[in-house]
Formats: sequence, C-alpha cells, structure tokens
Amino acid sequence: MNRTRDRRLSLGVAATAGMLVGAYVVLLYAVEIIDVATSERLERNGVHPRSLEGLDGIVFAPLLHDDWAHLIGNTAPLLVLGFLIGLSGVRTWLQVTAIVWVVGGVGVWFLGDSGTNHVGASGVVFGWLTYLIVRGVFNRSLGQIVVGLGVLVIYGSVLWGVLPGRPGVSWEGHLCGAAGGALAAWLLAERSTRRTG
Repeated sequence: MNRTRDRRLSLGVAATAGMLVGAYVVLLYAVEIIDVATSERLERNGVHPRSLEGLDGIVFAPLLHDDWAHLIGNTAPLLVLGFLIGLSGVRTWLQVTAIVWVVGGVGVWFLGDSGTNHVGASGVVFGWLTYLIVRGVFNRSLGQIVVGLGVLVIYGSVLWGVLPGRPGVSWEGHLCGAAGGALAAWLLAERSTRRTG
C-alpha cells in the first residue's frame, strides 16, 4: 500500500513538474506569435544595458526571442532542465527561476554593451543548468551530485557560451544567468547542511 502511494506521489510530482515547465514554454511560444504579429515590436523590450528605459527588460527579456530559431534552440534544454528542477517542487522551481531571472537581468544591465538589446531565455537555461550541476555539492546529496554530473555530461559543452564569442550572442546573459544558478544553489541549500558545514 505504501509503495502504491509513493508511486502515485512520484507520478504527481512528475506531472506537476511537466505542467509547470510546459506552461512556461507555451507562454514563450505565445509571446513569439504576438511578437511576429506585431512586426517584432515586443522584442525591443529586452535589457538595454545602463539605460533607464532598459531596466524593464530585466522582467521581460527571458520571455522574448529574436526569432523562431532562437526560441526553438532554447526549447529542449528549457523542457529538460526545467522539468528536473520541477521534480524538487513548485516552490523550488519558482525560487530558482526568480533568482536566475533577476541576477541574470541585472547582471546584463551592468555588464552588457551600451546600445544593445538583450533578449531570450538562454540566461534561464544557463542558470538552471548551473543550479543542477552544483546544488548537490551545497546540499551534500549524492543523488543530486549524480544528476548534476549527468546534466554536465549532456549539456556541459554549452557552458563555453559564458565566454565572449559569436557576435549577436549575449555571453553576458549566459554568464550572469549561470551566476544566478550558482547563487540559487547556495541560497536554497538545506539549512541543516549549511550548519554542519
């Protein structure tokens, strides 16, 4: 009986995680449809570094993309990484996402080149990726470390994106998103683990 209940709970957690990240990705596609229908007016509302008008981009940039290819490129990692974080619960997913979103946006606002417009959910991807890779270390959880190593093997090569490279790609967004993920892993580490460390 306990196994059946545990199985139902696990399936419920997985379903919730899937719906949560699925809803976020559906929102991104809905925003892109509106952006295309309005001659790409929405995507102008990204982060404009060190510009007062660009501050609201901290809120909007992770919802906006340059084009369909940009959004499609972010979709698979968003679904996989967001689902894995969602397995820890809605609250954890929201907390990690909020920290990554704000740290990534504020960091881009300070570090980005003046006169540029930074959009896209790739900062969230880098934040979620980094969170999953390092959270097990802060929590001293072997299971989380194993998951982190698996994520590192599959997606680790994209971490080179935190370095300046291709023109038009926001390495600042990648770097600051990754920093937000590491910060989230530290801030959300289990308190009992911190006390004994």
